[in-house]
Amino acid sequence: QVQLVESGGGLVQPGGSLRPSCAASGSIFSMYAIVGWYRQAPGKQRELVADITSGGTTNYVDSVKGRFTISRDSAKNTVTLQMNSLKPEDTAVYYCHVNRFNIHYWGQGTQVTVSS
Repeated sequence: QVQLVESGGGLVQPGGSLRPSCAASGSIFSMYAIVGWYRQAPGKQRELVADITSGGTTNYVDSVKGRFTISRDSAKNTVTLQMNSLKPEDTAVYYCHVNRFNIHYWGQGTQVTVSS
């Protein structure tokens, strides 16, 4: 059974940085898998933050462009989200996501809180 395990969330002050990471069991980060991060803030819908194809093509929601960077290591089955210049509105539960042959896998989520 595929498992996605996130780590690296936490509490940070505005302007700070965090680097959540996701590790997958099994070889699901194949050349056909799009991996990424979603987030869900209280009272809001879950939204795509960033994703990356096996070829390295990235996609970001407008609100994080220039601040967040997604990267993947398919050999190690990991995906990382470098988050810089964090803002209070980035506060949410962040979920790792894999779409492989239109089968969707989700991690359990990691809390990111940006507050002074």
